[in-house]
Amino acid sequence: MPGTKLGIGLLFNPVLPEFLDTHADSFDYLELIPDREWADRGVHSTTRYSPLAKSFEFLHRIREQKPMLCHSIGLSIGSAGIFDTEHVEQIRWMHEQFDFAWHSDHLSFSRLPDTSVPAIGGREMHTAISLPVPYDQEVLELITGRVRYIEAVIGCRFLLENNVYYAETPEQEIAEPEFLNRLSRDSGCGILLDLHNLYVNTRNHGVSSEVFLRDLDLRNVVEIHLAGGDDLLGFYTDSHAGPVAPPVWDLLKETLQAAPWIRGVTFEFHESSYPLLKVDGIRAELDRARRIWEQYC
Repeated sequence: MPGTKLGIGLLFNPVLPEFLDTHADSFDYLELIPDREWADRGVHSTTRYSPLAKSFEFLHRIREQKPMLCHSIGLSIGSAGIFDTEHVEQIRWMHEQFDFAWHSDHLSFSRLPDTSVPAIGGREMHTAISLPVPYDQEVLELITGRVRYIEAVIGCRFLLENNVYYAETPEQEIAEPEFLNRLSRDSGCGILLDLHNLYVNTRNHGVSSEVFLRDLDLRNVVEIHLAGGDDLLGFYTDSHAGPVAPPVWDLLKETLQAAPWIRGVTFEFHESSYPLLKVDGIRAELDRARRIWEQYC
């Protein structure tokens, strides 16, 4: 739980370089999706990863001015048949470049072995969406072991993010907050609490955010994510579209009031939403988050 507070951060995307240069006073740290900053030729390739040189040059310049976090999307830590240790090593290399305050990934899976082509080793299928893991003892033990491996290799605090889901898994063995509590206790990982993910599950499945936050051990929460979404085909989606969803601001106030030790609050938006937000909109979201942060932290 203890640690240096970073404040208000922004998740990096391709439309932000000019904003970061001209509005550096609006954010305290930058969170990086590392998988978007390299070319990946695939598992077991001789030279698998190639950093994007122009992007790295810019990011190194930002890192000289601001702390940086890592929020990966490619590990797929919940894939039962795949544990990509090459990806872990690449994150370790990224940490050596940027000295992350901590790094994180999603408590989910998106990669599956492709059993349709048994003659070709190492082939995978990608689900194109982040899928929730079942909350049971077997999965808990699987992910606990992987977290310990990751922290031993990278040598940096590791967080896992509560997941959004669009179809419920029936007859769960363990409730989601309790699963997160046990995972933190058994593995030592922290929690990245995505309040918009929680709100999406509230909208789509009637999850009680009040009960979720009551049952979650907030002492394990290190970082919070804020975002917006929109409606699609009868679902409310975690699309990171535009400004933060209004009810999420209330969840942020409740959470920071109960857990003033949280070290960072990060605003996420997809680059396709830039025409809606523009510079003034991005600043408005960061400024609102800062006002709440300063009130409770």
